[in-house]
Parts: sequence; C-alpha cells; structure tokens
Amino acid sequence: MQAAARRMRKTTAVIALGIAALFAAVDFAEARRAGSSGFGSRGARTFSAPAPTNTAPGTASPVQRTMTPQPAQGQQAVPGAAARQQQAAQPSRGLFGGMGGALLGGLLMGGLLGMLFGGGLGGFAGFLGLILQVALIGFLVVLAMRFFGARRQQPAAAAAGGSRPDFGGNPGDATRTPFSFGGAGGTGAAMGTGSGAAAPFQQAPVMETPLELDGADFDRFEEMLGEVQEAYGREDYAALRRLTTPEAMSFLAEELGELASAGKRNSVSDVKLLQGDLSEAWSEGEDDYATVAMRFSAIDAVLDRNSGQVLSGSLEEPQESAELWTFRRLKGGEWILAAIQGTE
Repeated sequence: MQAAARRMRKTTAVIALGIAALFAAVDFAEARRAGSSGFGSRGARTFSAPAPTNTAPGTASPVQRTMTPQPAQGQQAVPGAAARQQQAAQPSRGLFGGMGGALLGGLLMGGLLGMLFGGGLGGFAGFLGLILQVALIGFLVVLAMRFFGARRQQPAAAAAGGSRPDFGGNPGDATRTPFSFGGAGGTGAAMGTGSGAAAPFQQAPVMETPLELDGADFDRFEEMLGEVQEAYGREDYAALRRLTTPEAMSFLAEELGELASAGKRNSVSDVKLLQGDLSEAWSEGEDDYATVAMRFSAIDAVLDRNSGQVLSGSLEEPQESAELWTFRRLKGGEWILAAIQGTE
C-alpha cells in the first residue's frame, strides 16, 4: 500500500507540475500577443477595423489596450467622450498575470515540494484529500480561464467582424511618393458607410462627419512619424507627452518601463517614410481623427542597458515596418498621436 501511495504521489506531482508549466506558457503567449496588438483610442471607431489601403491592404491588429469602453449591443456611442477620458488606469494582465500568478505558482510549488520531500500528506487519507483539492481547483481554473478568455476576445471579434465600406475606388494616387494621401479613398472612408451586419459598435448611430485633409496635414503626419519614434528611442518622456494623447503616452511609458526594468533599451533612429496613404478621416463633435497607413524604415535595435550589446535588431541595417497611426486634434489645434495598430 505504501509503495502504491508513493507512486501515486510522484504521478500527481508530475501532473501538477505540467499544469503549472501550462499556466506559465499561456501567460507568456498572451504577453507576446499583447505586444503586437494595437493600443490607444480611435474615438467611436476604436473597435472597428480601419479601412484597407495600398500601404496596408491586410487586416489591422485590433485595439486591445485601450481606456475606451466598448458599447454594448445597440448602444449609441458618445462622440468624443472616449478621447477626453484620460484615467490613469493600467491595462489588465489577465487572470494569472502579476500577483495572482505569483500566488498561484507559490501555492502549487509549495504543495509539491512538501509532498515530494516533506512527506506532509498525513497518510493515504490526506493524499486522497489532496487529489480532491487539486481536481476542484483545476475545475474552477478552467471555468475562470474560459470566462475571462471569452471576454478578452470580444474586442478582436468586433474588429474582425462585418463587411468593410466601399470606398469608390483606389484609396490614393500611387504615383505620388512617398505619400499617396487624398483622392476618393479618403473621402469615402470618412463617410463611415458600411453594412449594418458589421461589428456591434457600427450598428448604433454615431454622429460622425467627413473630414477633408490637405497637404499640410499629411506633411505633419510624416514629421510626427520620425519625432515619435526617435523620442521613444531616446526615452524622451517630455517629447512623448507633447506628441501624444495622455492615453497613448501611458502605454508608451509602460513599454519603456518594462524595457528598463529588464535592463534593456530600444534604440530607434534614421526613420524614413517609404509609403503612406489615408485610411479614414472623420470628425466627432469638436474632435478630428485621421487614420493613416505608413510603411517606413528605421535603424531599430534592442540593446543591453549597461553594455550596449545588441540583443535584437541591428544598428546598421534598416528594418521596414507597416503600421496604422491614428491622429487626433481639437478643432483648430495641433495633431497628436492617439493610437497605433500593427498589420497582420
């Protein structure tokens, strides 16, 4: 009986260690996905996918890190309210992230070590009690993961669902370089027309009006591409506060803080716009929005903070990226960066 109990203890320990490793892998995978997702706010269109363009013909990464509340089915969005909502809240790390994950890991490892080396099961009856506790905790954990996982997937489903509006032609004149802004595409996108079967956010009537942009606006977008990237590389918080909304600044500062705490820094320089075109431009009350797709090159590398050793990227070879940036301004004011989305 004692030999059988020892074998059962070892088998249970292996299973429990596998469960703990699975939790760690899930949390790491989510962290990596979060790093490539969009952040910030696009006003009433935060949870709607930007219109495709020549520069970004594919699907944009959904905005997953945002302070903008997602309206319920059939609920009307309040234009401009999300842009003015600048709470200091931090985005959620998930059920098993942060302190919760540390506590769960500590409990699992403490129990396993006690079982393997301390013989603290209190006999076969105690061993059966441990099995029942592990089974109950595992059942509750699976239910919680499914519940919170479904809630995290709602913004992505809203961004991917539905049909896109008809822009009435090419979003821009490809003969203009590096920008192909303007043309019928910008006007059509600003109309915000589309199928009623799109994401729930689009089913509610929203007070939006088309916005016409001129060459000075597009020149400013190109300038801000370099200014924001290089300020990020210098860790220039003052410049980032001037160039971005408080919400976008909070996410950029969070990324810089995570790099610094890991003993790293991101060097970005020599940013050059290669191609750009307008996806959408619209107004909500006193706020103007413009989402533009930009393909650019930059010297981009992650370095060891102390030695300067290159950990990823290159300090010599430029790398190309394509992103969608959303700019916002109060009428009569200056453009500031409100959101960034990658391309999938």
